[in-house]
Amino acid sequence: MKNTRIKKADSAGFCFGVNRAITIVNDLIGEGKTVCTLGPIIHNMEVVRELKERGCRPIESIDELQEGETLVIRSHGVKKSVIDELNSRGIDFKDATCPFVRKIHRIVSEAEPGTDVVLVAGNHEHPEVEGIISNCKSDCYTFNNEAELDKILDIILQKNYNSVIVAAQTTFDTKEWKKSVKKIKKVCTNAKIFDTICNATSVRQSEADLIAAQSDFMIVIGDRHSSNTGKLFNICKRRCPDTVLIETADELDLSRVRAAEQIGVTAGASTPARIIKEVLDTMSEEIKSGETTNFEESFEELLEESLKNLNTNERVMGTVISIAPNEVQVDVGRKQTGFIPVNELSNDPNVKPEDVVKIGDEVELLIMKTNDQEGTIMLSKRRVDAQKGWEELQEKVDSQEILTSKVTEAVKGGVIVIYNGVRVFIPASQATASRDEKLEDLVGQEVDFRLIEVSQRGRYKRAIGSIRSVLKEQRAAQREEFWKNCEVGKRYKGVVKSLTSYGAFVDLGGVFGMIHISELSWTHIKHPSEVVNIGDTVDVYVKDINEETKKISLGFKNAEDNPWEILKRDYPEGTVVDATVVGLTTFGAFANIIPGIDGLIHISQIANKRIEKPADVLSVGETVQAKITAIDFDKKRVSLSMRALLPESEQAPVKAAPAVEEAAEEAAPAVEEAVEEAAPVVEEVAEEAAPAVEEAAE
Repeated sequence: MKNTRIKKADSAGFCFGVNRAITIVNDLIGEGKTVCTLGPIIHNMEVVRELKERGCRPIESIDELQEGETLVIRSHGVKKSVIDELNSRGIDFKDATCPFVRKIHRIVSEAEPGTDVVLVAGNHEHPEVEGIISNCKSDCYTFNNEAELDKILDIILQKNYNSVIVAAQTTFDTKEWKKSVKKIKKVCTNAKIFDTICNATSVRQSEADLIAAQSDFMIVIGDRHSSNTGKLFNICKRRCPDTVLIETADELDLSRVRAAEQIGVTAGASTPARIIKEVLDTMSEEIKSGETTNFEESFEELLEESLKNLNTNERVMGTVISIAPNEVQVDVGRKQTGFIPVNELSNDPNVKPEDVVKIGDEVELLIMKTNDQEGTIMLSKRRVDAQKGWEELQEKVDSQEILTSKVTEAVKGGVIVIYNGVRVFIPASQATASRDEKLEDLVGQEVDFRLIEVSQRGRYKRAIGSIRSVLKEQRAAQREEFWKNCEVGKRYKGVVKSLTSYGAFVDLGGVFGMIHISELSWTHIKHPSEVVNIGDTVDVYVKDINEETKKISLGFKNAEDNPWEILKRDYPEGTVVDATVVGLTTFGAFANIIPGIDGLIHISQIANKRIEKPADVLSVGETVQAKITAIDFDKKRVSLSMRALLPESEQAPVKAAPAVEEAAEEAAPAVEEAVEEAAPVVEEVAEEAAPAVEEAAE
């Protein structure tokens, strides 16, 4: 007695992108909107006809849109020019382009025109590939197999491209891709290869290849216009010569079904579960009609085995009918009783069921397991919520939208941000504006970031973000705004970012300026740290702008604090002051009058008698009374006299030794000239070092 076995691929049916597109359309129809799609929403005319009956019509051109209609872009996307036109005309539309396809759009759009070349593995006439090519601004070639690739490589090798960027249509044949990648790596050492074949496609093709190898009759279910269905058929045909492609159960050749002992079944990414079930039911009835009772029982077991995963991972709507501490019962419109275990209600293990749902609530659920014998369906709300959060992340990668959330922890190599319940890892290199900042300081802070990668391999998912890219854009915007309004004399508040021996570099908001050490204080200082520290907020004003180099010199000292202005106001000639001796020379003593100003007590003005040298009478640090006898504000010189304070009878003129007088006269201009010559050198050194310091601060 012949024992027919049927093996259905677990991966048969809607993929993530197709399911998402159908869900978007159904949600819009459910909201009462009039919907149309630009071209068939998916490559399955059965589904398109069903949606049309519900009021969703496909159109071929934007001009066919009617007032009040919402347009939906199909899952494999459209040309960039179409999106641009929709935006420019202000047309209401929903983009159901698969996130994995949009990722390819982003990859090819980053190729540099004139220096990069893009290779796309796929059929150039397929709408998905047309959309990919339209986003590419550089030279672009497509290939369907290794032979076509060889011709392209001959062309591009004759040109001196900096980089060869390689991507694939999401449904490209995985075996052909591996062969092509191997050849590209061998020929092009500058190739950047992106494996953009959808993971669901890889799994579907691998499983189909395995089942076909074990079958004597292989059935591929799907629309003949579907690219991924056509590739499945070719893969299965290589393994099982007796392979057929059908769109519905009506196309089954029942004589071949009866003759087969091992039947394999798979389906394309655009094939609904309903059609797959109809094909399996039709085969079941045909085989039963020609077999004994014993075989009928055996076949029913086999059919149940082949159907048990058919509805797994399908989303359904359910109405809450009762709530218990350990589960929630729902009505999903079927004969079976639906229930949600408490651990499948929410990601929060401590939440109570009544806090999540109420009786009468309509919730979207994921079928986890069906038990026809007990008449139950186990469902999950938690997983639907997680999938929706993940789908949202997929969209935000492509939109490059700036997101805001809190950093929850610092881990090895980066920090973690939780967004919509999904853990987003931000590497240390992308977490801060500069590498010397501590990651621990970010914990608990609200940060702006964007997603740079969201990927999924089987059950493994990962999301990677970047804070730094947002900070760079913000600083660029700040710089642009700064240069629009910057002018000499304008005051700013800034933060000291770094110190050198010759000055302090201040962040004015995306732009750095330098306060020269001479501008930090009216008094002499040896290092900027005597006045400011890194992290200090300072009030500064723009002293000078170099338009060509974009360098800014900052002023820090206030004019009212200028000691010469204080001297002019409070210490006119004739004033008696307590001065501190700060230096001794052969021709006199220098004494500090007020901070920043020293006066000279000439040797002839120290005493009423002739002295050999000032050190015989005075010592450094000693405080003496002296009279201001002359002030030269232009040359910044002050003359002091101790002798002028003696009684008139004791003020006989004292002649200094001629040699000393002569030395004093000759030395003064030389000292002044040395000081004046040194200033430009210091300024020049500071200017040359500024770019390096600014780069280090960044």
